[in-house]
Amino acid sequence: MSTSEIPFFFDCQGASLLAVASVPAQPKPLGVVIVVGGPQYRVGSHRQFLLLARSLAEKGYACLRFDYRGMGDSDGPRVGFEAIGADIAAAIDGLQRNAPSVTSVVLWGLCDGAAAAALGANGDRRVRGLALFNPWVRTDEVAAQARLKSYYVSRVLSRAFWKKLLSGKLGYTSSLRSFADNVRRATSRSAAPAPSGTLPERVGIALRDSRVPVLLGLSKRDAVAAEFRLVSSRPGPLDEFRRQDRTTEIEFEADHTFSCKAWRDAAADATLDWISREFGMA
Repeated sequence: MSTSEIPFFFDCQGASLLAVASVPAQPKPLGVVIVVGGPQYRVGSHRQFLLLARSLAEKGYACLRFDYRGMGDSDGPRVGFEAIGADIAAAIDGLQRNAPSVTSVVLWGLCDGAAAAALGANGDRRVRGLALFNPWVRTDEVAAQARLKSYYVSRVLSRAFWKKLLSGKLGYTSSLRSFADNVRRATSRSAAPAPSGTLPERVGIALRDSRVPVLLGLSKRDAVAAEFRLVSSRPGPLDEFRRQDRTTEIEFEADHTFSCKAWRDAAADATLDWISREFGMA
């Protein structure tokens, strides 16, 4: 299917934001807006967002990727991922201007882009679904607990650790200090639910109450995904969200940013399959 890539600027609360829309010749009524996270801009790590947008457009889905305020080539003060609801709404407006047949969208996000999509979707009736990959729900306690559970256990069980220890090449002081610091942080709120007002609770409430289908993608080789699994295994809104029938959860043999072609293709294919299944658009 032939597609056009349309760069343009759009306004958000007085700031000029840059976007690129990948628009097929005959767009389907459902489009996709990619919400960029972390220190990335609209292209993404390893060109992931650019390639994803083109893959979606080839299947008939108009797709927009953009730099929110203060990031990439967009101006204005940097507001941070937790406060870009207005940027997302304006981006949806921009996609609809360039693809008038689009009446609703799926928000697609990675890392804190996924958290931003969850927080920014509520209240906008045009958002019919969320595709969230390795959502960012980190707190100091969660990061320390996940590190104790994964890194230190696997390290103690590895032959390389014992070989280094017995050879005297292990830095005892720094290793013990790091271990003790993680224990202190991890046990400060051990297995308690996420405290009121924290990022995990706010993201959990937004997802639990969103009432739209959600694709949750978690990488097996990623600390951020491990943190999400940990905090959502406890009683609370994230746990309630994961157990809802409208949540589709997929695990990937991938790292955080899906850094090789096979992993990027797997994420794109899973997104397309989920959209087809949930919204009846082949």
